[in-house]
Amino acid sequence: MSNASVQQLTFDLGHRTAQGRDDFLIAPSNADAVAWIDRWPDWSAPALVLHGPAACGKSHLAAVWADQTDAVSIAPSDLAKIPADELFARGTHLVIDGVDPWIGDRASETTLFHLYNMAREQGHTMLLTFRTAPSRLDFVVADLASRLRAAPAVAIHAPDETLLGAVLVKMFADRQLQVGQDVMTYLLPRMERSFAAARDLVTRTDTLALAQKRAISVPLVRDVLTQMQDES
Repeated sequence: MSNASVQQLTFDLGHRTAQGRDDFLIAPSNADAVAWIDRWPDWSAPALVLHGPAACGKSHLAAVWADQTDAVSIAPSDLAKIPADELFARGTHLVIDGVDPWIGDRASETTLFHLYNMAREQGHTMLLTFRTAPSRLDFVVADLASRLRAAPAVAIHAPDETLLGAVLVKMFADRQLQVGQDVMTYLLPRMERSFAAARDLVTRTDTLALAQKRAISVPLVRDVLTQMQDES
């Protein structure tokens, strides 16, 4: 990866801004999900499901959609303790981020089933995020399973090298740290391909550089990667 390509990474990718959040970078790994967000309100069902691994950008994209639709966020845990009509009354459009742990809980599934039906009847919409696609989950409420499995579900994949490189450049820049081509070329094929790993790596690199009064270099990030590997 050349110096020019590293510098251009954040410009080659499109971006969306979520209120109160950093830019959302668009890349092949999330382009299908972004296209579905752009398609709203022309969805084929009252709910859209975004699914993908931890820290792949689901919550960020859900926040982008919430910002553009004035959607209200509902905590998944509320499904187990608050009646569906009360949750439904909170807003015309709803975001429920991180539904997976509550699939298998009958009360939560029943509430979500009622929310889905209310949204369909009233022309409202919901955006739901899961780590696993609904087609691969075991439901206890069969009617909810059939509705969510029939709803559009789009995957956000682990970031590719271009997106991960852009994210790393931005994370380092946010800490007023500059990294050279040699560091990026070394890091990208060796690190875990996830945003969570990128955040951890940048934080550890910054901390170690300050503690040891060292510049950001290949030997320094090699020490960080070694530390992360030893702890895994």
